[in-house]
Amino acid sequence: MTVLHLADDGEAADLAAFLSRLIHYDRGAAVRLQSTGTMLAVFGRPPSFEVLAVRAVRLAKPYENGLDVGLDVTVSAGELLESVDESAATATVPAAVTGPPWAGVLPPRGGWRPEPGLPAPDALRSTVAAAVAEFRSRTEELAPEQRTRDALDRIGRDIWSRAVGETALPVRAAHAAQSLGFLRPARRTSGDEPLGLFSSGSWLRLRTPYGSIAVRRAGLGVLDVSVR
Repeated sequence: MTVLHLADDGEAADLAAFLSRLIHYDRGAAVRLQSTGTMLAVFGRPPSFEVLAVRAVRLAKPYENGLDVGLDVTVSAGELLESVDESAATATVPAAVTGPPWAGVLPPRGGWRPEPGLPAPDALRSTVAAAVAEFRSRTEELAPEQRTRDALDRIGRDIWSRAVGETALPVRAAHAAQSLGFLRPARRTSGDEPLGLFSSGSWLRLRTPYGSIAVRRAGLGVLDVSVR
C-alpha cells in the first residue's frame, strides 16, 4: 500500500476539491499520477472540455517509508478521493486501473516557452462568463424541438473553439480552468506562480496558481506528443 504524505492539510483539501470536480463531469473518471521527489502531478480529462487538467500537489515526502522512488500509475479518481484524509494530510494510492487512451499521451515535461497576449485574470474570467452567457442565450432562442444534441454541439463548437484574446488558446481551455477552480483569485503566497500561457511543440498550457490546462493546438494532429 502506497501512502502519500501531502505537505499540509491545505494541499489535501485542494487535491480533494480537484478530484471532486473531475468526478462531477465523469463519475468514472480516472487520473494518472506521476511523482518526482516531493512533487506529485495529477492528470485528469474532464470529457466536456477536450483538455487535460493538471494539478500539482506538494508532498512532505515521496512515500510512507521515505524511499526516494518515483510513482507513475493510473487510478480511479473516486477511489483516490475516498482515501484523502485532510486532517492527516495523507492519501492512499488505489489499485491501478486500465488507463483511458488520453492517459498514454501527456504534454511534454520540458521545452515550454512563454506565449504573449494572454489577458489578465479578471479579463479571462470575464471572457468565460460572456461565452457561457452567449451559449445560454443562443440555446434558449431555439424552439424546444430544435434543441437537439447536434444543435447544441454546433453552438458549443462555435463558441468554445474561439481564441482567447490574441492567443491561440481556445476559450474552452479557459472555461475548463474556471470550472475546475483554477481561475479563482490567487492566495497571497510568495510561492504562487502567476497566470501564464506557454507552448511546447503542438501543446499549449494555461498555467494558474492552482493548476494547469493543456490542450493541443488545432491543425497539428499527433505531432510532438509525449507518450509515457
